[in-house]
Amino acid sequence: PFHPYFSFKDIIGFIIMVMTLTILSIMAPYYLGDPDNFIPANPLVTPPHIQPEWYFLFAYAILRSIP
Repeated sequence: PFHPYFSFKDIIGFIIMVMTLTILSIMAPYYLGDPDNFIPANPLVTPPHIQPEWYFLFAYAILRSIP
């Protein structure tokens, strides 16, 4: 029978994945974070390394070319 075996296997896999991600987010919440989030903010100075995400780079290049 297809239904009980594969349904049980998928549910167990889902539970294991959710438990793994839950344990990871509880034990090491900053493990998957971006390291730039830990740079202290200075409201008086704009950082020179600010760059948009890769999927906005074409629009950013167009905006930079306009004076």
